[in-house]
Amino acid sequence: MAKDALVVIDMLNTYRHEDAERLVPSVGRALPGIVHLLRRARAAGVPVIYANDNFGRWRSHHGQILDMALSGDHPELVEPVRPDEDSLFVVKARHSIFYETPLAYLLRGLEVDGLVLTGQVTEQCVLYSALDAHIRHLGVTVPRDAVAHIHGDLADAALRMVERNMGGRIVDAADISW
Repeated sequence: MAKDALVVIDMLNTYRHEDAERLVPSVGRALPGIVHLLRRARAAGVPVIYANDNFGRWRSHHGQILDMALSGDHPELVEPVRPDEDSLFVVKARHSIFYETPLAYLLRGLEVDGLVLTGQVTEQCVLYSALDAHIRHLGVTVPRDAVAHIHGDLADAALRMVERNMGGRIVDAADISW
């Protein structure tokens, strides 16, 4: 039987970066879908994994990253998606959730064979993570209403690439059944 994990990408964010002004409105639109998926995944016992940038602070841990994000420019975008005590956490340094992280090892241990990717940025971290999942023979689902973008046209192209080139499923968050 297939087992999925919900991955929340880079949602613990200070929004103090070059593209923040363009990103924030899209995060606001994606937030209800992400919150909905988090609630349902937790209730169903689906593993929830946060894969988050550490903003170059290599001595930080997930609690410090959360605190930094909550003290950033848009804590209202962070608070609704904060990790709970059962959430798993992987610190990433680059775009892909797999690049130089222990995620593949963690997923094998959890016997996960499919990922539901949420978060930001669709045309960057979500796309590259989907490709890396695909080459590891993991199923990929991206709920279009639970990912945020900087450039809408590139995000649309990224979702088409996930679907066409990687065999990923592009759905609405409400259509994911756990």
